[in-house]
Amino acid sequence: MKSASAALLPVNPVLGWVLAVLLAVAVVVTATARLSPDQGFGRGREVLTAGARAAVQLAAVSAVIGWVVHHGAALFGFVLLMYAAAVRTAGRRITSDSTWWWAGVPIAAGVLPAVVLLLATGLLPPRGIALIPVTGILIGGALTATVLAGRQSLAALEQRHGEVEAGFAIGMTDRDARIEIARPAASDSLVPGLDQTRTVGLVTLPGAFVGMLLGGADALTAGAVQIFVLIALMAVQAVAVTVTLELVARARITAPRRGAAASPARRTRFTRRS
Repeated sequence: MKSASAALLPVNPVLGWVLAVLLAVAVVVTATARLSPDQGFGRGREVLTAGARAAVQLAAVSAVIGWVVHHGAALFGFVLLMYAAAVRTAGRRITSDSTWWWAGVPIAAGVLPAVVLLLATGLLPPRGIALIPVTGILIGGALTATVLAGRQSLAALEQRHGEVEAGFAIGMTDRDARIEIARPAASDSLVPGLDQTRTVGLVTLPGAFVGMLLGGADALTAGAVQIFVLIALMAVQAVAVTVTLELVARARITAPRRGAAASPARRTRFTRRS
């Protein structure tokens, strides 16, 4: 008898062809519409690279995951690898200067307390089969929130630097003047998570829910796990956005000014004029 997962999406040559066609469509449409910040074709290449990397990485993970989940040191090493990859990805998405590594702070601040709480209460057993997917979901949510908050905050400071200077002029501190401008932009980073939670079960059936059903769990248990994941994600993302906003406001995370990439000393710090 075929398993539920095989019945849903059989792994055969047809799947490979369909994936290739879908990736080609994504690349061609992105490139043709020039959906890049510079209105060029760079984002199309990024889509192609992302799709190819995903295939290679998932193949590698599939090959080692069965061994990792049964070895404690390898398990926590794999979790640290996920965290390191998230920090690198988020940091480089936010800025091209040397402050990118600060992206590790909001990701850790959001994920670590949540995972410790789950382990301490016994809701999450310290086994790879449970720890890796749950931690991965939380790290992924924190990554997305950190990237959005960082990019939008820095963009707001760049576009509205005159208002920041006006804040300095009326006696506001550097941090307060920047955070007043960056906060509204950073707050929008919570919208994707909010919409996902609001529409769950109506518009989408998320992966945790579907995965448990395919694994043989009853609908009530699958629903309970999914609502837990969504609520935990909202908490993790709220913390990540708040910490990212604070780091940007305190000029720990900065970005080169437009047109000044050759001069690393010029940052979006908006320091007080003498």
